[in-house]
Amino acid sequence: QASVEDAVRNAGRFLQAGAAAVKLEGGAPVVDRVEAMTRFGIPVMGHLGMTPQSVNQSGGYSVKGKAQEEAETIVSDAKALEGAGAFAVVLECMPTGLAKRISEALSIPTIGIGAGQGCDGQVLVLYDLLGLFDDFVPKFVKPYAHLKVDALQALRRDKEEVECGKFPTDNESYH
Repeated sequence: QASVEDAVRNAGRFLQAGAAAVKLEGGAPVVDRVEAMTRFGIPVMGHLGMTPQSVNQSGGYSVKGKAQEEAETIVSDAKALEGAGAFAVVLECMPTGLAKRISEALSIPTIGIGAGQGCDGQVLVLYDLLGLFDDFVPKFVKPYAHLKVDALQALRRDKEEVECGKFPTDNESYH
């Protein structure tokens, strides 16, 4: 994480580029940044539990909040993010009961990803939902399609037709 000033400046750049909000992973360590950003009118969403952008610092891809002490820290962090002005919090890869408890304790919405039905909303990564990445599929992912096979087949056909001179034809060309 950058300094508070750099974080605010970078968040402002994201908004100038078209983002509607920024998402910050972590609790207590980022509260000062959330407060500063929201003070300047930058909408901030928090992210607790398994935090993919900082997975190497947090011990890898695993369920967070199973131990009582860690669960209490996550609850405290969620309340701190809300107090700092976050408009919502993503709860990722945590026990259902913990996510429900956090959702009930906050007045802002919670968005679950691998956190059960107790959240106010749900999200899945598009690649996972479409079955485009199957090297590792977390337990909480439900692929609604398996497009990786179709995508690879289409790419192979395109490559073959280009190499054989079958594409583009007059039909795909301007005259």
